[in-house]
Amino acid sequence: MTQSKQAAASALPRAIVMLGLVSLFMDVSSEMIHGLLPVFLVTVLGASKLTVGLIEGLGEATAAITKLFSGLLSDRLGKRKALVVLGYGLGTLAKPFFALAPGVMWVLGARLMDRVGKGIRGAPRDALIGDLVPAGLRGAAYGMRQSLDNVGAFLGPLLAMALMVLSGDNFRLIFWLALIPGTIAVLILVLFVREPAHGAAPTKRARLDPMLLRQLGPLFWRVVAVGAVLTLARFSEAFLILRAQDRGLALAFAPLVLVVINLVSSLSAYPVGLLADRMEKRQLLIVGFVVLIGADLVLVFAQPVWAVLLGVGLWGLHLGLTQGLLAALVADTAPPALRATGFGVFNLVNGLMLLAASLLAGLLWQGFGAPATFAASAAITALGLAAFLGLGLLKPPTHAGRKESAP
Repeated sequence: MTQSKQAAASALPRAIVMLGLVSLFMDVSSEMIHGLLPVFLVTVLGASKLTVGLIEGLGEATAAITKLFSGLLSDRLGKRKALVVLGYGLGTLAKPFFALAPGVMWVLGARLMDRVGKGIRGAPRDALIGDLVPAGLRGAAYGMRQSLDNVGAFLGPLLAMALMVLSGDNFRLIFWLALIPGTIAVLILVLFVREPAHGAAPTKRARLDPMLLRQLGPLFWRVVAVGAVLTLARFSEAFLILRAQDRGLALAFAPLVLVVINLVSSLSAYPVGLLADRMEKRQLLIVGFVVLIGADLVLVFAQPVWAVLLGVGLWGLHLGLTQGLLAALVADTAPPALRATGFGVFNLVNGLMLLAASLLAGLLWQGFGAPATFAASAAITALGLAAFLGLGLLKPPTHAGRKESAP
C-alpha cells in the first residue's frame, strides 16, 4: 500500500472498516450459495436457463424495489443502523431455506427472502457511509467497502469449492454451513458499528412523489441513467458460471467463476476509489464501459475454459471500475437529507434493468446460444458508451444563476 493509500485508509472512521467486514462475511455466506445455485438448479432440480434468468432477475428486482422503500423510510426516520441490522438478519435467516429446497419454487422463495434482506439494508448502509465521511473521502470509503465486499465474494466460492470436494458434491450441506459467516456479519454490525452523532436528521420530504423526484436534481438523474445502461448490459453472473460449465469447467469448480470476478474486483475497487477522489470520475467510467465491451467479446469467442476465465476477469475489472464509483457519485449528487432515498431510487432502477437483462440473457441463450447473449451485452454497452460521450451525461448542467460542481 502506498503512502497516499495508507493516509486515506487511516483517515476513514473505524465504522467504515467494520461495515466492510460485515459485507465481507455476508458475501462469504451468500456466495457459498450463489456460486453453486445455477448449477444446483440446472443439474439437481432440472431447471432451464430461462428459469435461472427469471429467478436471478426477480431476486434482484425485489432487492431493488425494497431498497427504494427502505431508503425512503431511513430518511423519514433519520436512522440507518436499525434497518441495516434488520436487512442483514433477514438475509442470514434465508440461508437454511436453500438447503431445505425440494424444488424450483422453494428456491425462488428463498432467493426472494434473501434479496428482500439485501434491499432493506442496502440504501441505509450506503447512506450511512455517506454520513460518516466527508465528500473528499467518499471515493476511498465506498471503494474500501466494495473491496472488502469483494474479498468475501471470492472467499465464499473458494470455500464452496473446497467443501464440494470434501463432501462429495453435497450442495445442501454447503448451504447449511453458509449460515455461519452470515451470523458473524450480524454480530459485527450489532456490536461494532455506531451511527454518527451528526447523522441524518428526519425529513418529511422523503415521500415517493414527483416533487421528490425533482428534488433529487438533474445531475443525480444522469448518474442513474449511466448506472441503468451498464446494468442492462450486465446480466446476472449466473450466466458466466453456465458459460464456464459449457466450456468444460467441472461441477465442483463452478464457483471459480465468482472467485475470479471478485478477486479482480476487490483488488481494483479501492485503488479506483482513491483515484476517483483525485481526478474526474467521468473518465474512469469511460474506461469501465470499454472494459465491459472487451469482456463480452472475449466471452463470445471463448473456447477453452481459460479463455472464459479471462473474460470473467475483465468482467470483474469492470465491476471494480464502476460499482464503488457509481455509489460515490450517488452520495455526491443526491441532497444530504435525501441521500438514502437517492440510493433507493438508484438501486430500484438498476434492479429493474437487471431483471430485464437476465430475462433477455435467458431468452437469447435458449434461442440462439451463449455467444448471442454476450454479443447483445457488448452491443448495449457500445450504444451506452456512445450516448454517454455524445450527450455528456455526467457533465455538469449549466443554468443561469446556478452552478453545480462536476463529479
